[in-house]
Amino acid sequence: MMCYGLVHIIVAYLAVRVAFGDSEQADQKGALQEIGATSAGAVLLWVLTVGLIAYGLWQLMMAAVGYRWVTKKSKRTRRRIACVARAVIGFSLGLYAGRLATGSGGGESGDQGQQEWTAKLMSLPARRVLVGIVALVVIGVAIAEIRRGIKKSFEQDLDMHDLPTGTQTWVRRLGTFGYIAKGAVLGIVGILLGIAAFQAQPEEAGGLDRALKTLAAQPFGSVALVVVGIGLAAFGVYCIAAARAHKY
Repeated sequence: MMCYGLVHIIVAYLAVRVAFGDSEQADQKGALQEIGATSAGAVLLWVLTVGLIAYGLWQLMMAAVGYRWVTKKSKRTRRRIACVARAVIGFSLGLYAGRLATGSGGGESGDQGQQEWTAKLMSLPARRVLVGIVALVVIGVAIAEIRRGIKKSFEQDLDMHDLPTGTQTWVRRLGTFGYIAKGAVLGIVGILLGIAAFQAQPEEAGGLDRALKTLAAQPFGSVALVVVGIGLAAFGVYCIAAARAHKY
């Protein structure tokens, strides 16, 4: 979870660079490339490879037997399904970091993969409906993340007594701001998918990188992107803190 948090902190840094006119790839893969470019890049990439794959395995474990403290069965099921999605993200980022560490190349960017995936859906019968459904799912997840931040329901997954005295309030604030920012970015990704479905143009789809750059292109976009970047950094720091206090 600490590695997962670190990736979000680097994405936040890239988002701020985009806000000031830098065209870096501002997504998780771009973050791993940024880490790999440092003097200790190879070592850090190997640490992230192990850590992110471990994160994926932990999420699979949580999907199978986790969230027993959630009393409502339907809510517990939703949490476990979300763990499967996070496991996929952890494994994909871990393997990507491993390819960078071994020098075998990272392959396509996140946006290229998103566009190719959308194009494949567009080639199927009822293509617009399928992409539209995916867009609605992503937007639904985004709303759930924002709601999670506003209601502070993430606290249910933490044992706050495991945190150092005096840090609980800051962890709550970081979690609130972080989940809202993460939900906002996911919402933009969902909207881009929806536009791609409506216009039948896969190139309109995109992942985190395109979402952040779309936000930067709006009026006052640079300011909004800096705020989102700070929020993503807050989520990253929250993940690092939650690594100590998360229930299992």
